[in-house]
Parts: sequence; structure tokens; C-alpha cells
Amino acid sequence: METDTKNLTSRSSPTEDEFTKNVEKYTAQIPSSAFLGVAIGSMALSLAFQLMGRGKWGNFIAQWVPTWLIIGVYNKLVKLEGHDHIDTPRRYF
Repeated sequence: METDTKNLTSRSSPTEDEFTKNVEKYTAQIPSSAFLGVAIGSMALSLAFQLMGRGKWGNFIAQWVPTWLIIGVYNKLVKLEGHDHIDTPRRYF
């Protein structure tokens, strides 16, 4: 039973790692300030909807702000500590 579990995890993990590397390759091209900009834009759009009297839409859009900020933090962490430093040895010059 234990060997079946090991075989299953060893077969599925390279696929997941390759998928993650591909996603990180594309998201690493996006500057971190873009995520902050989208979050601030969401705040401004939410405020505009609130001022227009469309409070439900304003609240809905306001809930996007923490999501974009967390995605930005993840993007920054991937750039600093992503798969690249595991796959290729660090060189200290």
C-alpha cells in the first residue's frame, strides 16, 4: 500500500511542477507594481460606484482589492524565491 502511494505521488508531482513553472514564467513578466495599480484602481472604481449610489456594485468591486494585493505578493515571492533558485544553483559573486 505504501509503495502505491509513493508511485502515485512521484508520477503526479513532475506534472504539477511543470505546470507551476509555466505559470510562473508568464506571471514573472508582469511587474509587481501592476498588481498594486489594479488594486488601487479597484478602490477608485468602488468609490465611484458608492458615490453614484450603486452600493452593492461598490462593495462587490471593493472585495477585489485584497485578492489583487495577495496575488501581487505571491508574484513578488515567486520572483524572489521561485523555482529558479531550486533548479539552478545560486552563484555568489
